[in-house]
Amino acid sequence: MMRINALTPEPAILKELGERLARIRKQQGLAQTGLAEEAGIGVATLRRIEGGQDSQLESWLKILKALNMTSAVEALLPENFNSPMAEARGASRKRSKLSEGSAGIVWGDETL
Repeated sequence: MMRINALTPEPAILKELGERLARIRKQQGLAQTGLAEEAGIGVATLRRIEGGQDSQLESWLKILKALNMTSAVEALLPENFNSPMAEARGASRKRSKLSEGSAGIVWGDETL
């Protein structure tokens, strides 16, 4: 098993994902024919995916649904993603807007 990161080439990622899928399928006691049938895809398609040769997202989605792993899809691209960099940029914008707007605030202790 390998760790996937930003420097991992796409073919290596597909190969690793295919190997992981085969492992999960076997852990669930499914043959390739059974999973392919449950997912509504051809056995040849599943074999290509497990071999790291197919990258059609629709096929992956069907397989993940058949394995009751739709949470993996949500984890892939969550609806709300909080990037530390985006949060930092947002916080700096808020600070700059606050400092811009504070010139018009009257505190009551100003000298006229």
